[in-house]
Amino acid sequence: MGKGDPKKLRGKMSSYAFFVQTCQEEHKKKQPDASVNFSEFSKKRSEMWKTMSAKDKGKFEDTAKADKAHNEREMKTYIPSKEETKKNPKDPSAHFSPPSAFSLFCSEYRPKVKGEHPSLLINDVAKKLGEMWGKTASDNKQLHGKKAAKLQQKWEKDIAAYRAKGKPDAAKKGVIKAEKSKQKKDREREEKQAPLKQGA
Repeated sequence: MGKGDPKKLRGKMSSYAFFVQTCQEEHKKKQPDASVNFSEFSKKRSEMWKTMSAKDKGKFEDTAKADKAHNEREMKTYIPSKEETKKNPKDPSAHFSPPSAFSLFCSEYRPKVKGEHPSLLINDVAKKLGEMWGKTASDNKQLHGKKAAKLQQKWEKDIAAYRAKGKPDAAKKGVIKAEKSKQKKDREREEKQAPLKQGA
């Protein structure tokens, strides 16, 4: 059951989950006041399940199949609550931190790398771009650095104007936190590429 929505559907259960549930119910009936060591209980049930015959497992598998079918029927008519669907709306006027010189280089050369090597995975494309950046002449790097610096200056002006609009303190803090998080991710990405850039 969902915490906020009592009508929220639980996920479908496996045959093993039904077996464990049955064992728990039987144990409670036999020893209602006894405390259970969950780790030990789970280990014993796992061993029992492994040694159980296919015939005995069959009834739990049938229950799991019926539960799956029931769950699929319910999902077709289930309407999520407002809390489930509600997301914090993004402020369209918020400004994200500008790209670094390396990010600009990647944006420019990524289509070329993908075109020349269509079978490469995303990670391999990133690795290839890192290698290319490492071999790039310093004047070309400076060119991308200048573009990044201009975008940084524009961003600083835009963010100052955005903050001056009189946003509540909480909103300002949220924007600043998002900026710091983005900048941290950019730094981490560039640090990962640093060994590849040393060839420059």
